[in-house]
Amino acid sequence: MSTTTTAVLVPLLPFLGAAAGLLLGRRAPGAVRPLAVLPTLAAAVLAVVVAWQQGGEKPLDASTRLTPTGSVPIDLALHLDGFAVLVAVLVGIVATCVQLYSTAYLRDDPRYPSYAALVSLFTSAMLLVVYSGDLMVLLVGWEVMGICSYFLVGHYWETRAARSASLKAFLVTKLGDVPFLIGVFALAADAGTFRINGILTTAVSGGIEHPTLVALLLLVGVAGKSAQFPLHTWLPDAMAGPTPVSALIHAATMVAAGVYLIARLLPVFAASAAALVVMAVMAAVTMAGSALAALAQDDIKRVLAYSTVGQLGYMTGALAVGDRGAAVFHLISHGAFKALLFLGAGVIIHAAGTNSLAAMSRMNHLAKRVPDAYWTMTVGLLALAAIPPFSGFFSKEAVLGAAEHATTGDAHGIPAAAGWIVLVAGLLTALLTAGYATRLWLLAFHGKGAEAAGHGREPLAMNAVLWVLFLPTAALGLAAWKLPDWFDGGSLTPTLTTSVLSTGLALAGVIVMYAAWRRTAAYAARTPLGAVAADPGAAPYVSEEETIATHEAAYGGIAGAPDPADPGRLLLGPLHRHAVGGFHLDAVYSVLFVRPTRAAARLARFLDREVVEAYVRGAGGAPRLLGAAVRRAQTGNVQTYLSALLAGSVVLAVAAVLVATGA
Repeated sequence: MSTTTTAVLVPLLPFLGAAAGLLLGRRAPGAVRPLAVLPTLAAAVLAVVVAWQQGGEKPLDASTRLTPTGSVPIDLALHLDGFAVLVAVLVGIVATCVQLYSTAYLRDDPRYPSYAALVSLFTSAMLLVVYSGDLMVLLVGWEVMGICSYFLVGHYWETRAARSASLKAFLVTKLGDVPFLIGVFALAADAGTFRINGILTTAVSGGIEHPTLVALLLLVGVAGKSAQFPLHTWLPDAMAGPTPVSALIHAATMVAAGVYLIARLLPVFAASAAALVVMAVMAAVTMAGSALAALAQDDIKRVLAYSTVGQLGYMTGALAVGDRGAAVFHLISHGAFKALLFLGAGVIIHAAGTNSLAAMSRMNHLAKRVPDAYWTMTVGLLALAAIPPFSGFFSKEAVLGAAEHATTGDAHGIPAAAGWIVLVAGLLTALLTAGYATRLWLLAFHGKGAEAAGHGREPLAMNAVLWVLFLPTAALGLAAWKLPDWFDGGSLTPTLTTSVLSTGLALAGVIVMYAAWRRTAAYAARTPLGAVAADPGAAPYVSEEETIATHEAAYGGIAGAPDPADPGRLLLGPLHRHAVGGFHLDAVYSVLFVRPTRAAARLARFLDREVVEAYVRGAGGAPRLLGAAVRRAQTGNVQTYLSALLAGSVVLAVAAVLVATGA
């Protein structure tokens, strides 16, 4: 079987699994789990085969014309290079782990068949994005992921939080997709093709008429899909979905699509220095802001969600300084350890015997109760904090090294300002990331919250998946010496200056957070955070409003009052009140966009009802009134008719006399 034929089967198998699962879910319940796991597993194996056959050599392209359009043609095209085949391996492995994990995590869920089919469809769509060599075909996968995220995030549709989160995720990403689509059409118009190779050739030759405008239009769509400032607000709320969905969205699909797209189209962005600076600023604000927000969250999944936003900021920063190898390296590394962390969080939630809140303040010495999650998540958090020798250290250092190189001005076409912005923000975020990773580890596994009833060891499928993901989390960093052969050839190995600085800052973050925890631990027993009432059937999610209200209620309604059990609140001080709510960006959007839109809708309704409908009602009412008046005159009484005739004759006679007299 040829490489291209094998590659076609990679996205096709999960799609067929999804179709079969939807058709047979109710008729043959016993076939649901095999249809969920086996096609995705086969796709992952074939993705590895494609990567082995491609071997980082010259890209392989294959295409067939879908239909004549009369203008710009659309091709069903494959483009297999080192970036594509390795990202596809990541997607396949993580999706397989999520499907296997879900068989246990959602074992008693009545909607599991539709859930599993949607996960398979989601996986197929992302694989289509990864392998596609045509922007219109890529856009199909891009949009299918969007609709799947709507259904998966809203899986617990009985809860208001899930319904709101799914709608928010859909609308915010669609908001970014509109300018993105315009940018795609503008690229195709300049290049005369939707084929990515043709577009890149045009970009390198300077054939794009308005490179800055096109790059910024595309960047808006990427900001929505990859949760970058200011369109990142949907991702923390998306934690209303099942935990395996969170792992899938955050690790390998959906949010990685935007970063991957920029990596594929980087020459388009590199044609505009202004676009690179804007991208660098966006990445810097995203990194630092999300790290501060993560320090303030009590829900373990929201901490990880804001962490994902920040790590995507690192990837965007690497692209802003022109190093797509570092960006994709961190994408792959992050995909492994973030999937591990989210699925580990699912084990923690499952260990409590409920699908309720995952508040770290309520956790009590979980290290002994969930040893598999404890040891694997410890390594995952070390990778997140970029502590050597784990994978996150090498991939994050590749990003910081690229930023340092850009500051010297030696990087061709890359503004030094972009390098400085990414480097400074990246170092600051390294400090904050280590801090919130340490806080999560201390509160989740060594906290002194309420004791939950245990129910034995967690299912084998869930624990086994954690150890599978443990391997790349611990050892993938060694690929830093081999990946340049698969990418553009640029070095991905750590540089001395950034390694010393970032590791020193990370260790400082660990030490400061541990010291703050020791200081607050003494008061935890006397003034614990009040337990939050939870509905056992609710989703594992705490909304932003509920989180703020819980903290304020615990301290007499005083916003920003120090939580004696939370070192994050102690370190953030007055900033905590703002950080826990995501710096009120949703409130800003509400004032700037939501309220004016609703006001405009009310005005339109008023005008439609009171003005437009008034004319319609008048046009219909006048004949109706005239008809009613005429109908009243038709009594059927002959005497009445004769009286009216006599009265009319008298009136006419009087009128005639008056006219004659006047004459």
